[in-house]
Amino acid sequence: MKKEREIVTGQEVEKIISRLAEEVRAKTDLKNLALIGIRRRGVELAARLQNILEKKSIKLPLGILDITLYRDDLSTAAKQPVVRETQIQFDLEGKDILLVDDVLFTGRTIRAALSELVDFGRPRSIKLLALVDRGHRELPIQPDFTGKFIPAESSQSIEVRLSELDGEDKILLIEP
Repeated sequence: MKKEREIVTGQEVEKIISRLAEEVRAKTDLKNLALIGIRRRGVELAARLQNILEKKSIKLPLGILDITLYRDDLSTAAKQPVVRETQIQFDLEGKDILLVDDVLFTGRTIRAALSELVDFGRPRSIKLLALVDRGHRELPIQPDFTGKFIPAESSQSIEVRLSELDGEDKILLIEP
């Protein structure tokens, strides 16, 4: 049986997302910015960031990226992987993209996301925001914006729960 330990409470998750939104606002040109969330929880995080940023500035485009077919482990991930729709309803050409994900681990998800994004066009820049960076990179990928660094052993996992999908906000450390 797996053992779960809450390491970030719901209130702390909200504070982290608000701080990340302020960092993005301070360090990017919002007039040229578009947010793209990586399915699953990156989409909800991107929508929350969009909501916070739009209260203080202009309307920001939001896209949804499903990287399933771009994964380098597709054959081992599942017998029948579930492919959902990528939804990018705006032109990427010349845009500054903020790619949003919940947990950054090996970097392979982000590599897949970058591969898919360039199939849609050529953005001016792509920056990465991760709610949690847990280390153990296999690829030279680093976030531009990090909510919280949580060093975890390779055998452990980090699970982000968001109210939109899970009924509550929290971050858990899962022991094998």
